[in-house]
Amino acid sequence: MRRFLLLLLTTLFLTSACASAQQILPHSFAGWTQIGSQAFGASSVPSASGAPGDAASAAVEYGLASGEQASYTQGADRLSVTLYKMKDPSGAYGEYSYQRVPGMKRADFTQHSSVTPDRALVLTGTLVVDIQGKDLTAHTADLKALVSAVAQHTQEGLLPTLWQDLPQKNIVEGTDRYVLGPQTLNQLFPGGIGDSVAFSKGAEAEVARYRVGGHDATLLIVDFPTPQMAEHMLADIKARYNVDGSQPGSGAPPLFAVRSLTLLAVVSGIPSRTEADALLAQVQSGAVLTWDEPTFQFKEPSIEMMIVGAIEGTGVICLFALVAGLAFGGFRLMVKRTLPGKVFDRTSHVELLQMGLASKPINAEDFYGSPDTPTSGTKVDKNLPDRVALRIFR
Repeated sequence: MRRFLLLLLTTLFLTSACASAQQILPHSFAGWTQIGSQAFGASSVPSASGAPGDAASAAVEYGLASGEQASYTQGADRLSVTLYKMKDPSGAYGEYSYQRVPGMKRADFTQHSSVTPDRALVLTGTLVVDIQGKDLTAHTADLKALVSAVAQHTQEGLLPTLWQDLPQKNIVEGTDRYVLGPQTLNQLFPGGIGDSVAFSKGAEAEVARYRVGGHDATLLIVDFPTPQMAEHMLADIKARYNVDGSQPGSGAPPLFAVRSLTLLAVVSGIPSRTEADALLAQVQSGAVLTWDEPTFQFKEPSIEMMIVGAIEGTGVICLFALVAGLAFGGFRLMVKRTLPGKVFDRTSHVELLQMGLASKPINAEDFYGSPDTPTSGTKVDKNLPDRVALRIFR
C-alpha cells in the first residue's frame, strides 16, 4: 500500500512539474500576480467575437499547437490573458489577423500589435497574446514586460507578405485577414468558394473589406505556386458560381474575378463589372516569371582570326622557350664561375651506369680535364676494344 501511494504521489509530482515546465505565461510580471490558469486545445478555443466553433476551426487551419489562459491581479485591477502557440510564424500571423477587429490601432509592443482601451493583441514569432482589461493604455510598460517574458519562448521566422498585394485605396482599416484554409475563407468571404481554393497545394489567401461607390465590397486575393493553378481555379469557380455573369439565372450574388500571373482576385458586393474593375485593376501580382533553361551558342571564328591566333600563339611559345633557355644558361654559367667544379662538372662525384660485355672500365677522367690529361706531344691509343655502354652522368 505504501509503495502504491508513493508511486501515485511521484506520478502526480512529475505531471505537475511537466505542466509547469510547458507553461509559457509567467506567474508574475511587473507587479502583477497570476491567480489562475488553464490550458486549452482546438476544441475549446475562446472567441473574442463570433461563434466559438468558427474560432476553433480557424485555429485548427492556422496550426494551433497549444493554448493557455490566465488571470492576473494588481490591487483592484485585473487582466485576462489568452496565449495561442502556433506551429509556425505564418499560422501565428493568420491567427493574429483573424483575432484582430476593426478599430484597433497599431501599438509598439512588436512589429505586429494592436490595441484598444480594453484590449491588446500582440504577435511575436509563433505566439499570439490576447490581453483584455480596463484602461490598458495606462499599463503600457507592464504589458511590454509581459510581452518580453513571453517572447523568450517563441520561435522567429519569415511572415507572409501577401497583404502587400492588397490595394490600399478605399480599404477599411483592420479588416485584412490572412487565410490558410477553406473553412476560415468561407467565414470571411461570401459564396462558399473555399473548397475551390487549393490550400493543400500551397495556396494562400488574403481577404479585406472596401467601400467602393457606396457599396461594402469584399476582396479576395489568392496566390498560387504556378499560373496554371490560378487559371484552373478561375475556370472552376466560373463553372460553379456566378462569376462574371456566368450563371445569370441562378439568383446568386455576382462575383467578379481577374487573374494576374499566379494571383487570382475575386470581389463580392459590387453589382456591376465596371465598378468591380475599378478595384480589380489595382491588384497586380508581384511574381516575376523567368526562363532559366541553360542555352549554348557556338560561333566559329573566321579563318583570318584562326591564322593570326596560331601565329601569335607560336610566337609566345618561342619567346617563352628563348627566355627560359637564356635564363637556364646564364644561371649555369654564373654557378660555374662562382663555384667551379662544385655543382657542375664534378669529376669526383660523377655516377656512371655502364653496360658492356668486354671492355676496360670507363674512367670519368676521359670526359673531364684533370692533371693526368695527356699533353699535346703524348700519343693516345684510340684502338680500344669494341664495347656497348650506356652512360648517365649527374
